[in-house]
Amino acid sequence: MASLAPTSITSICTRCLARSRSSALPRIARTSVASTRPFSVLHRPPPNYPGHVPLKLPERLFLAAGSALLSFIDPRRGDLIALLGETTAQPFFISRLRDTMVKHPTGRRILRDRPRITSESLSLPYLRSLPSNTIGATYVSWLDREGVSPDTRADVRYIDDAECAYVMQRYRECHDFYHAITGLPIVREGEIALKAFEFANTGLPMTGLSIFSILTVKAEERARLMEVYFPWAIRNGLKAESLLNVYWEEVLEIDVQEMRDRLGIEVPPDLRKKRAEVRKRKKEMGGRYDGVINAATAATQTVNEAGETKVETEAEREEREQREIERKAMEILEQADKM
Repeated sequence: MASLAPTSITSICTRCLARSRSSALPRIARTSVASTRPFSVLHRPPPNYPGHVPLKLPERLFLAAGSALLSFIDPRRGDLIALLGETTAQPFFISRLRDTMVKHPTGRRILRDRPRITSESLSLPYLRSLPSNTIGATYVSWLDREGVSPDTRADVRYIDDAECAYVMQRYRECHDFYHAITGLPIVREGEIALKAFEFANTGLPMTGLSIFSILTVKAEERARLMEVYFPWAIRNGLKAESLLNVYWEEVLEIDVQEMRDRLGIEVPPDLRKKRAEVRKRKKEMGGRYDGVINAATAATQTVNEAGETKVETEAEREEREQREIERKAMEILEQADKM
């Protein structure tokens, strides 16, 4: 009996160990299955930063196509353009833009500090007190003239990497500075021109896709974009330094023209002035056109009256010729009677 005890204890321990392993296996399997549950609408991975919404590829493509179509119809819809920018920027384009900032000393500081551009962080009343030739005064003057605010920029949600998401946020919040230093207004034509400039400078797909909105503008605006503003945008966007490497909060008191020279940006022709000149010319031509129409109408009436007179004279001539024929006929008859 004593000799069987070790064997019994061993067999009991073996059975207990096997039982414990078999009971633990389902728990491990269940945990593994839960941790590797497929990405779906009902089961998303946790966000990488506050407000982040992870997307599946089909969802990203659907949002990109929808926002592209609607922003093509109206390029002034900032919400749609923002969505298009986020859904088309990753993984390659926004990472490349982030790397451009990492390679620049100022860009690295911006990525480290992660400043935000709002009406409070910039203190708009202070900017209004600056000399008119400064960047700050130019920026706030543009905001006031166009009736916009830096607080309207939506937060980035659909870019997975937190640092790349900030790069997109920074680009979005600096957009009004690009408007200000170039002078391009918030009209359809101005937005398309600025998007062409940004595409050449940043390479973001959204800015390139927005250029196709040129098909939705009037013929004269399309011609002006093709002849004047697109050549300016491509030339200046390519040669200028990356505007994302400008710490705008630190250069607000610098002369705006000095900053343009430093960045390598030429000021394009004043678009608002050109549009005003076209409207004035149309108005003048409209008055001249009305005068021409009135003169043409009077001339037509004169011609009609002259035509009526001519018709009446022709009738009288025919009647006179008819009377002359009748008279000669009577003379021939009278001579015949005398014979």
